[in-house]
This record gives sequence, C-alpha cells and structure tokens, in this order.
Amino acid sequence: MPFANFKVPAGSLDERQKQQIVARTTELYVEIYGERARSNTMVLVEEVTDGGWGIGGNVLTLAMLQRSAED
Repeated sequence: MPFANFKVPAGSLDERQKQQIVARTTELYVEIYGERARSNTMVLVEEVTDGGWGIGGNVLTLAMLQRSAED
C-alpha cells in the first residue's frame, strides 16, 4: 500500500489545502503505480504543535515561517 506522511505546522493549512495534498499525492502514486494504487493509497497530514519542530538547531514557530514566506 502506498503511504505518504506530511508533517506541517499546526494551523498552517486549511481543510481545502489538506484535501489538495491528499488528492495530488494520490494522483502521483497512480501515475507511478497505475490505477490499482488509487484505492490503497494512504496519505496522512499531521499537524505538529507550534514550536514542536526545528531546522539547523533552531526551533521554528508558525509566526517565523509566515514572516519568511512574506520576505
């Protein structure tokens, strides 16, 4: 069974965006494995608590990521 796990900052995606991730990821697996993969593809979108992850030894928050996106 194809499986994809996306970890995103809590509150950074709305329901429509989560649906897009699920739909597009499923389509990608179908492109790779064929139509038989559609009914068996599992996509998990996990929301990580704000401040619960980091890069390069620094804790990141949603506010920091939003500021970076604006720059």
